[in-house]
Amino acid sequence: MVPLVPAFGGVPGGPELVIILIIAVILFGVPLVLVAGAVIYLTTRSDGAAAEGGAAGSENSETDAERIAELEAEVERLREQVDDEAEEVEEEERS
Repeated sequence: MVPLVPAFGGVPGGPELVIILIIAVILFGVPLVLVAGAVIYLTTRSDGAAAEGGAAGSENSETDAERIAELEAEVERLREQVDDEAEEVEEEERS
Protein backbone atom coordinates (compact mmCIF):
# COMPACT_ATOMS: atom_id res chain seq x y z
CA MET A 1 0.00 0.00 0.00
CA VAL A 2 1.17 3.55 -0.82
CA PRO A 3 1.73 5.74 2.26
CA LEU A 4 -0.31 8.90 2.33
CA VAL A 5 2.24 11.73 2.48
CA PRO A 6 1.18 15.27 1.67
CA ALA A 7 2.74 16.68 -1.49
CA PHE A 8 3.61 19.97 0.23
CA GLY A 9 4.65 20.87 3.74
CA GLY A 10 2.46 22.14 6.47
CA VAL A 11 2.22 25.74 5.21
CA PRO A 12 -1.38 26.50 4.31
CA GLY A 13 -1.48 28.06 0.87
CA GLY A 14 2.25 27.40 0.37
CA PRO A 15 2.09 26.49 -3.33
CA GLU A 16 -0.10 29.52 -4.04
CA LEU A 17 2.37 31.80 -2.28
CA VAL A 18 5.23 30.36 -4.34
CA ILE A 19 3.29 30.97 -7.55
CA ILE A 20 2.49 34.56 -6.47
CA LEU A 21 6.18 35.12 -5.66
CA ILE A 22 7.24 33.80 -9.07
CA ILE A 23 4.72 36.04 -10.84
CA ALA A 24 5.85 39.07 -8.80
CA VAL A 25 9.49 38.40 -9.72
CA ILE A 26 8.59 38.13 -13.40
CA LEU A 27 6.36 41.22 -13.38
CA PHE A 28 8.61 43.51 -11.38
CA GLY A 29 12.08 41.98 -11.26
CA VAL A 30 12.74 41.44 -14.95
CA PRO A 31 11.68 44.95 -16.08
CA LEU A 32 13.63 46.47 -13.19
CA VAL A 33 16.76 44.58 -14.22
CA LEU A 34 16.26 45.60 -17.87
CA VAL A 35 15.83 49.28 -16.99
CA ALA A 36 18.85 49.23 -14.67
CA GLY A 37 20.91 47.49 -17.37
CA ALA A 38 19.90 50.06 -19.97
CA VAL A 39 20.83 52.95 -17.65
CA ILE A 40 24.20 51.40 -16.86
CA TYR A 41 24.85 50.67 -20.54
CA LEU A 42 24.03 54.22 -21.62
CA THR A 43 26.11 55.84 -18.88
CA THR A 44 29.17 53.69 -19.63
CA ARG A 45 28.73 54.18 -23.38
CA SER A 46 29.14 57.97 -23.18
CA ASP A 47 32.32 59.38 -24.70
CA GLY A 48 33.54 60.59 -21.32
CA ALA A 49 34.46 64.09 -22.52
CA ALA A 50 32.25 65.69 -19.89
CA ALA A 51 33.65 63.45 -17.16
CA GLU A 52 37.28 63.99 -18.18
CA GLY A 53 37.05 67.73 -18.62
CA GLY A 54 40.34 69.56 -18.98
CA ALA A 55 42.19 69.41 -22.29
CA ALA A 56 40.07 66.73 -23.90
CA GLY A 57 36.87 68.66 -23.27
CA SER A 58 38.27 71.91 -24.66
CA GLU A 59 39.70 70.13 -27.72
CA ASN A 60 36.32 68.61 -28.44
CA SER A 61 34.57 71.95 -28.12
CA GLU A 62 37.13 73.58 -30.42
CA THR A 63 36.76 70.88 -33.06
CA ASP A 64 32.98 71.10 -32.68
CA ALA A 65 33.12 74.87 -33.17
CA GLU A 66 35.29 74.45 -36.27
CA ARG A 67 32.93 71.81 -37.65
CA ILE A 68 29.91 74.04 -37.00
CA ALA A 69 31.60 76.94 -38.79
CA GLU A 70 32.36 74.69 -41.79
CA LEU A 71 28.79 73.46 -41.93
CA GLU A 72 27.36 76.97 -41.67
CA ALA A 73 29.59 78.09 -44.55
CA GLU A 74 28.45 75.12 -46.62
CA VAL A 75 24.80 75.88 -45.88
CA GLU A 76 25.30 79.49 -46.97
CA ARG A 77 27.03 78.36 -50.18
CA LEU A 78 24.19 75.96 -50.95
CA ARG A 79 21.58 78.65 -50.28
CA GLU A 80 23.32 80.98 -52.71
CA GLN A 81 23.51 78.19 -55.29
CA VAL A 82 19.79 77.46 -54.94
CA ASP A 83 18.96 81.17 -55.20
CA ASP A 84 21.10 81.51 -58.34
CA GLU A 85 19.42 78.51 -59.93
CA ALA A 86 15.98 79.90 -59.09
CA GLU A 87 16.89 83.24 -60.69
CA GLU A 88 18.14 81.46 -63.83
CA VAL A 89 14.88 79.51 -64.11
CA GLU A 90 12.86 82.73 -63.74
CA GLU A 91 14.95 84.43 -66.43
CA GLU A 92 14.45 81.49 -68.80
CA GLU A 93 10.69 81.57 -68.20
CA ARG A 94 10.57 85.31 -68.95
CA SER A 95 12.41 84.97 -72.26
